[in-house]
Amino acid sequence: MTRLIFLGPPGAGKGTQAQALAEHLNIPHISTGEILRQAMKEQTPLGIKAQNYVNSGELVPDQLVQDLVQERLNQPDAENGWILDGFPRKVTQVAFLEELLEKIHQSGERVVNLDAPDDVVVARLLTRGRKDDNEEVIRRRLEVYRDETAPLIDYYRDRQKLLTVNGNQSQEEVTSELRKIIA
Repeated sequence: MTRLIFLGPPGAGKGTQAQALAEHLNIPHISTGEILRQAMKEQTPLGIKAQNYVNSGELVPDQLVQDLVQERLNQPDAENGWILDGFPRKVTQVAFLEELLEKIHQSGERVVNLDAPDDVVVARLLTRGRKDDNEEVIRRRLEVYRDETAPLIDYYRDRQKLLTVNGNQSQEEVTSELRKIIA
């Protein structure tokens, strides 16, 4: 069973690669951003709570994101494996995830760190053309990522669960490398 957590800076290609690998392995790609959008669209109780934060411009609290992740990992299609993209984002969320996986009898997760240099990531994000993506904002997001998420890389490396892939290659090369190390 394949259970993967994708880490990497914004613009490293996590979503694209996670989706391609999930399709290849026939397991769900679970993006916390997508879970939030879906829950709000379906007006689930958690989605309604999340919508209130989003509407007021606030970040959705950890507890709510954790509840959504728990709800999603308990769905039948996630029993045989999954790729988590966007969670955990910080060390405090790792403890929650480890307890949850133990509780629902899912273990053996590995962590893929899709790494790419800041200048490459900035260039990619600028070409995406989102209106909120200017260089200053992107560099700030990278700073936040390095501060909050980078400690996860050390955490998982210390536990021999970390696989690092060079995200500064063509999309096809990254996909090929991922398939080799996951096989």
